[in-house]
Amino acid sequence: MNNIIVGKAFVLGDNIDTDQIIPAEHLVYSLTDPEERKKYGHYAFSGVPPAEAGLPVGNTAFIEGEKTESEFSIIIGGTNFGCGSSREHAPFALKEAGAQVILAESYARIFYRNSVDGGFIIPFEATEKLNDKIKTGDKIKVNIDDCKIINETSGESFSLRPLGDVLPIIEAGGLFEYARKADMIKK
Repeated sequence: MNNIIVGKAFVLGDNIDTDQIIPAEHLVYSLTDPEERKKYGHYAFSGVPPAEAGLPVGNTAFIEGEKTESEFSIIIGGTNFGCGSSREHAPFALKEAGAQVILAESYARIFYRNSVDGGFIIPFEATEKLNDKIKTGDKIKVNIDDCKIINETSGESFSLRPLGDVLPIIEAGGLFEYARKADMIKK
């Protein structure tokens, strides 16, 4: 895993729920078929109204047109990110869309666990509110080891809470891969 992630930010508000991340009508695609998996990326954040996402004039979408990957690899959220149903399709869809990390004030516990257990995306907790300091499209640099981010567009830097014991699970590719590598289960 690369311990420095650089990318464009996609900024959202508070209480972004799993139906906004991947609406229920798009849960019909196979998680194992390579072509159908791309649909999860294509429909990621399609349930978020553009005005609610704090998007700039012109309503930049997370996924443009018929693409399956986003130009935004860093998600900035507020409080209670991933609330709603317990579907693990939500962090899976973000991974399929090319997102690598979420920086939010707090998470719904099941979304956080699904993100880690599947090794889908890194869910960092910010030590302060970021979605009013960072704008969609800002270039962000995340240093995983130092738990810091730099908004390269504005020059501001912010701290993140350490990932602790979840980082090795994410680095391994999820809970089962971690358990195999740690000889907790048979390979």
